[in-house]
Amino acid sequence: MKFFDTFEIRFYTYNTNKTMSIKYLSVIYLLLLHLACFSQPQSVWHKWDWLTGEWQGEGSGIPGEGFGTFSFSFDLDSNILVRRSHSDYSAGDFKRRIIRDDIMIIYLKNGQPDNAIFFDNEGHFIKYTITYNENSIVFTSEPDPESPAFRFIYEKINSSSVNTRFEMSRDGVSFISYVEGISKKIIK
Repeated sequence: MKFFDTFEIRFYTYNTNKTMSIKYLSVIYLLLLHLACFSQPQSVWHKWDWLTGEWQGEGSGIPGEGFGTFSFSFDLDSNILVRRSHSDYSAGDFKRRIIRDDIMIIYLKNGQPDNAIFFDNEGHFIKYTITYNENSIVFTSEPDPESPAFRFIYEKINSSSVNTRFEMSRDGVSFISYVEGISKKIIK
């Protein structure tokens, strides 16, 4: 430290005769270096952190209660997020057993994960736009005059529980709940 105590470089600021020693410049330089190295930009996927992983529905699978699982995982070097879902609705009185499998791909458009495309084993294909709230992620189908509007909502209850709701609308404004349930995270 003797070097810093005896050596001083004088820098003159605009229209003043104030000087700044190399000690102060060194401190400023180290602070700027620290900020540059340790303040990494937030991932475009940060809003999905709470939802990635594997989830299991609380339903028992008995008639009137479905059973299902879903997962959100990154693929293609984190350029897409893939949701896979499996649901099993057991047969009740006068009903047949229904098994649904689907895949949804959330992709970047203009650098943001604001769009998704959905496919299922029943031949459905839905394009979604995505909006974000503090504790929810909302998928809303793109308008199609030949189809009802759909809305899929994931609402965070806590770090290990989520409420999932699938809604439909004839006019794209007034939505009614079609399927709803709570799921627990089983693998992060």
